[in-house]
Amino acid sequence: MEYTIRPAEPRDAGDISALRRMPGVFETILGNPGESRKKTEDMLAGLGPNDFMFVAAACDDAGGERVIGSISLKVNANPRTRHAAGIGLMVHRDFQNQGIGRAMLEKVLDLADNWLMLVRLELTVFADNERAVHLYESLGCEREGIRRKAAVRNGVYMDEIAMARIRE
Repeated sequence: MEYTIRPAEPRDAGDISALRRMPGVFETILGNPGESRKKTEDMLAGLGPNDFMFVAAACDDAGGERVIGSISLKVNANPRTRHAAGIGLMVHRDFQNQGIGRAMLEKVLDLADNWLMLVRLELTVFADNERAVHLYESLGCEREGIRRKAAVRNGVYMDEIAMARIRE
């Protein structure tokens, strides 16, 4: 399956919103199944100069495209932490384990390393999301700690792993 990774655009709001509410996806991010499309539209419209968002867009049968994944990079605005940024990643449930998450992460790592000169990239991941932890570790992220009962998922408090990749 062919896809391109490109900057997110306002027209992607519907697909991104659907991803954030999709079973098999919303449980692995800090979204919820009741989020509105308007929330996603507002988020895209509110991207500032320190915010970067990319989508993986696949060609559909009608010759158009649909978003099958997204990744965000938010550079810290504080001058004392401007060398660091947070990452958020999600992939459509039907396209997981096909290298799309890795490709999007590599895109963001290139931006962070070669254009923004960032040193520290941070993320959190649910402790039971072993596939994601393996992916992050394979790209140089290290576990920094456990955030106990950090988020609710399906009525249960879940631990998160705090991870970071430090560029030396």
